[in-house]
Amino acid sequence: MIQKATISLILAMADNGTIGHNNALPWHLPNDLKFFKNSTLGKPIIMGRKTYDSIGKPLPGRENIVISKSLNRHDIPGCTVFNSLLEAINYINEKGDQPEIMIMGGAQIYKESLPLMDRLYLTHVHAEVEGDTKMPAFDFSNATLTFEEKHQKDEKNRYDYTFEIWDFNA
Repeated sequence: MIQKATISLILAMADNGTIGHNNALPWHLPNDLKFFKNSTLGKPIIMGRKTYDSIGKPLPGRENIVISKSLNRHDIPGCTVFNSLLEAINYINEKGDQPEIMIMGGAQIYKESLPLMDRLYLTHVHAEVEGDTKMPAFDFSNATLTFEEKHQKDEKNRYDYTFEIWDFNA
């Protein structure tokens, strides 16, 4: 029997829905990067090709999976490439050794993931931030906030922000 992994999205989003600008994060929040690392270490991460290109290398300590319509399975050293999100999720579920899949963007991959989402790891950036990439709208009405940690801006983190984990009920 195939074990279905929990499908989790992990993202940072401003009050106005901004998640990116010029294929990068539009802010520098070192604590968000730590939250991301701690939340994803040891888990498979799925990202689109543009997100991978913005990082430029596989992230250590995680199975890196890239979604691309134009690349082949082993075209990116240190990553496995699939042509669709569902193909990647099925691959992980068939292996059966991972209880959670972390989907880390970009916007198109998030949009495709929303109907499948079981959990959301959200860094809510408390600011209106200019950007060219917005998070597709989604509904929190069937979600339960299971973790919340508020932070004030400081010398290293320019904005107030909150780490949140939401579980979505089918």
